[in-house]
Amino acid sequence: MIIMEKNNEIILSVKDLKTYIYVNNRCNRAVDGVSFNVHKGKTLGIVGESGCGKSITASSIMQLLPKLSRIESGEIVYHKDDEAIRIDLLERNGKPMRDLRGADISMIFQDPMTALNPVYTIGSQIKENLLYHTSMDKKSMTNKTIEMLEKMGIPLPHQRAEEYPHQFSGGMRQRAMIAMAMSCNPKILIADEPTTALDVTIQAQIFELMQKLKEEHQTAIILITHDMGVIAETADRVAVMYAGKMAEIGNVYDVIKKPKHPYTVGLMNSIPKMGQDTEALMQIEGSMPRLNEIPQGCAFHPRCNQVMEQCKKMVPPMIELEDSNIACWLYPS
Repeated sequence: MIIMEKNNEIILSVKDLKTYIYVNNRCNRAVDGVSFNVHKGKTLGIVGESGCGKSITASSIMQLLPKLSRIESGEIVYHKDDEAIRIDLLERNGKPMRDLRGADISMIFQDPMTALNPVYTIGSQIKENLLYHTSMDKKSMTNKTIEMLEKMGIPLPHQRAEEYPHQFSGGMRQRAMIAMAMSCNPKILIADEPTTALDVTIQAQIFELMQKLKEEHQTAIILITHDMGVIAETADRVAVMYAGKMAEIGNVYDVIKKPKHPYTVGLMNSIPKMGQDTEALMQIEGSMPRLNEIPQGCAFHPRCNQVMEQCKKMVPPMIELEDSNIACWLYPS
């Protein structure tokens, strides 16, 4: 493991991360120079349209990238106690990375039905994580598994631990996955669209549960979603991604109430508001560019209603403003 300078407040720092996917001898820049910090006991929300690079960023942190992709450059630093570990320099399936994955850093995947193994019981899959990362005996692992399922609000946990994923509802599978992710009390929890396809009531319960776990264990959470409403309710800071880059990042109140980047403004204007008397919501014209068709200059310029000539030629740098950081030529450094 690579040791760097200790940082007491920041538990994870990502600096100029570039993760590329290589298909048919072509380089696709899925994540192209992303930087952010995650603080202990806080939630960082990462938002943006499908294809903007949110999930690839999470996969880079977990070193769970597809075979045809790799971290090209940049740093991912996990600050653990008296050391700082360069995750980007660890082998994907080497023991140091396996020791971190599931114990120090856990992930809730978007679709629990595909993430959970259908031929093993829910209880055995939670125990597998405990077996690898702890020195518990068999009885202690069983008790811990029942305890975690009970904490997740799953009724009859002794009985349900012996059942298979297909016997669980969508909401219960998601709770089981959270139980697995939290079984070793990780310092960082990555939640990638954790409530996709769940009804509103179950969504609220899942987020309430994550908030409770964060408060009890001071767990840092990276919440990946396309729902700005969810971010407003759960996050402390928010990062807005577009075409593999950060468009804007700052405190959740400042970004949502006072958005500066035209893309963030467009996202906020597309959300229905209480008491708003409009026949149709505003929308951002066009769509996210394909990875192999990202335009020159600012990637958002073909869809921007404030585009300037400079936007078409040069990529704007991320600059620091009073209440947020932003990458847009409307705000010269």
